[in-house]
Amino acid sequence: MGNWKQLSPSTLHYLDMGVAYGLTDVGTVRDANQDNFFIAPDMGLVVVADGMGGHEAGEIASADAITLLHSFIQAAQSEAPPAPSDATVPAFHASAFDPVQADPDATWTDATMRAMITLHDAVEFANDRMYQTNRANNQADGAGMGTTLTGMWQVAPHGPVFIFHVGDSRLYCFRHGRLTQLTRDQTLYQQALEAGMREPLPARNLLLQALGPAPGVKPDLQTQAMAPGDVYLLCSDGLYGNSTPESIANILSLASRDNLPQCCAELVAMAKRDGSRDNITAVLVRCND
Repeated sequence: MGNWKQLSPSTLHYLDMGVAYGLTDVGTVRDANQDNFFIAPDMGLVVVADGMGGHEAGEIASADAITLLHSFIQAAQSEAPPAPSDATVPAFHASAFDPVQADPDATWTDATMRAMITLHDAVEFANDRMYQTNRANNQADGAGMGTTLTGMWQVAPHGPVFIFHVGDSRLYCFRHGRLTQLTRDQTLYQQALEAGMREPLPARNLLLQALGPAPGVKPDLQTQAMAPGDVYLLCSDGLYGNSTPESIANILSLASRDNLPQCCAELVAMAKRDGSRDNITAVLVRCND
């Protein structure tokens, strides 16, 4: 497994919003796991990342992105932005956050806007530091290590969840018997589908953006009002790529506070049965009733 280390243990984690559990698996084909996940109950933060760029680079990328995002949010909450660990790294300056584009109907409260700015800047910070590492390793723009990054963050108890997303990992919500995909795959394939292109379509794994390879990144940001009994699934493309939404929904319909480990194991087993050739990661959050 090289340098790979699972960032959060596969145990039940108790958050204000509910109970969370994560499981990651190397899968049936690859010899290394480039996925990772992180659950921080004290912050209400849950994240999944799927690395790329060669197995060791991918392992580093997914872990680094999560660690950098987490450290930035922690520092922002304490009003002490993180300093570079290396004096040769340029100081980080986030791009301007466009509230009109993010909230065109002007429905966000001041607290929501502050949280969204923090997330926007945290994702940009992680990308900036990873990009600087790629440049230091003589990687050209568009090359080097990279990773997807998808997660949810509940700032205040009983408040909304803030969703951030780059790449093609996914966040689903299972509510009242219905499975809804909350994130949009940032891929050439999805772009072609939306444009109404006919076959042959691009490969499904060609990303429009990822953290690390380019100097800029634009995360998709949104809010989600939680409901009692909601089940949220964060996963890498190795989980959903060969399986139907119906198969995923059937497993999530059984999720309770007590059986999340079994449900995650069944999701991983489902992906393997359905022919997944990638690493497989599933993180479930079961909201309080």
